[in-house]
Amino acid sequence: MPPRHTLGSVISPLNKAKRIVVKVGSALLVDATTGRLNRSWLETLIDDVVRLKRQGREVILVSSGAIALGRRHLGLPKGPLRLEQSQAAAAVGQIRLAHAYKELLEAHDIPVAQILLTLEDTEQRRRYLNARATLMTLLGYGAVPVINENDTVATAEIRYGDNDRLAARVAQMVSADCLLLLSDIDGLYTSDPHKNKSAKFIAKVTQITPEIEAMAGGSASEFGRGGMTTKIMAARIAVAAGCHFCIALGAPRHPVRRIEQGSRCTWFMPSGSPVAARKQWIAGTLKPAGTLIIDEGAARALRSGKSLLPAGVTAINGHFERGDTVSVCLEGGQEIARGIIAYSGGDAMRIIGQQSAAIQALHGFAGRDEIIHRDDLVLQLS
Repeated sequence: MPPRHTLGSVISPLNKAKRIVVKVGSALLVDATTGRLNRSWLETLIDDVVRLKRQGREVILVSSGAIALGRRHLGLPKGPLRLEQSQAAAAVGQIRLAHAYKELLEAHDIPVAQILLTLEDTEQRRRYLNARATLMTLLGYGAVPVINENDTVATAEIRYGDNDRLAARVAQMVSADCLLLLSDIDGLYTSDPHKNKSAKFIAKVTQITPEIEAMAGGSASEFGRGGMTTKIMAARIAVAAGCHFCIALGAPRHPVRRIEQGSRCTWFMPSGSPVAARKQWIAGTLKPAGTLIIDEGAARALRSGKSLLPAGVTAINGHFERGDTVSVCLEGGQEIARGIIAYSGGDAMRIIGQQSAAIQALHGFAGRDEIIHRDDLVLQLS
């Protein structure tokens, strides 16, 4: 059996990635002594982002730092904060953090968007779909979304508690090719290198085993709320979604460029691509929520790699909501595909058999042209 982790170096999967999520920790953004934004470092990160954008690649930033920035302006004491203090600090710090990203990115004529998410936004289907649609639209317009946990409203019961797993959920949401965790450590070791000088560095992990999980230690930074344990949890989410996952030292200037050039970091390798992972999940749905009956013209379009349009649907069976997986069948009953539907059953009934241009008039709003987009559809093998 081949080893499930590798000591040494790995050719960076980042070089081939088209859609990249970068998570930035508080300890990198905020100077521990002054509590001020580490602007000189942030400028080099933004230079990296701009270079990736100029190469035609898409970038999403998941940024910590709002609480750490805000606590200084409110004069809050060092040490753990009460929940309401954290929320107040986030409200103050978020303005400063967003302004810094806006100023630096727009200097390069790159639009920037701020999105605040809570756990419920990635766990509840309707919120997840809305957040995903917003992110995909922003990427389509060439913007760089900057995402943070919405600390101003999150409570102890619903908060992530760290942005590592939030970043992994975002990577899963947008089918990212790579997730880079810029951290205060350069990767995974066989044990905590701060406590054990003989700990060995792990360059590549091909499977997250109990042995790998046992290597996780605690968080060493003052500002960070996550440690190596949460990074392993995040890695599980990312690789299951077909996303390459990287833990890298973030403090040096131009941290993303360094990863591209092969600097030391740990890569967790997925078994397939993001699209393959998503489609495998769709195909594996045990009980579709409903059925769409389509005509032969629509069937030919699906087999040629196109999306399913309302005009090709002749009937609907079952009760389902937007985002459910449904079965796509011929009029004789043969299932030829499964997919994630863009409309609820009631909304879908109003537009089947109609041209996509008529959707707005029928619904009163401009919905998606496709009833199932080709990225959300899997053909069944006959």
